[in-house]
Amino acid sequence: MVGGFHTEYSSFKFAMFYLAEYINMVTVSALATTLFLGGWRAPWPLSLWDGANSGWWPLLWFTAKVVLCIFVFVWLRGTLPRLRYDQFMQFGWKVLLPISLAWILAVAAIRVLNDRSWPAWKSTFVVVVPALLIILAVFTIIDISNTSAAGRAGCRRRSRGQARTGVPDPAAGSADS
Repeated sequence: MVGGFHTEYSSFKFAMFYLAEYINMVTVSALATTLFLGGWRAPWPLSLWDGANSGWWPLLWFTAKVVLCIFVFVWLRGTLPRLRYDQFMQFGWKVLLPISLAWILAVAAIRVLNDRSWPAWKSTFVVVVPALLIILAVFTIIDISNTSAAGRAGCRRRSRGQARTGVPDPAAGSADS
């Protein structure tokens, strides 16, 4: 219960869990390299050389990019605090999803304004800046409401003499008196 599979499995089964985890990191790194980092092609300053993308070089570039992505995974995993699943879900639903929807709407508005022969800088300024200001205002309001709601709940618990668990605190006295 404390460590999940850390306490339940040992030896070969434990090794299989970790092997599966690291194979997943390699797979995601290979996909990220292929989709976002140019795959087997040489990085920009080296791609100017004519022989950079021939022979064994593409395999070397791909492997180096995958190793770099794995390094970033391990580095982030070792340095960042561990977040609970509900915190990730809250971040995804309350932050990332609204930002992505706002971005889709902004890009659609810019495309429509460009089709109606507005200059690109003007349509971007008219759409993106107000959208960013609205997103900033909404997140500020959400943060203030979450902070004040948590503060109100804490004040109610303290006024009733209850700890965080909801169990009355005998040292605080009775709520009836």
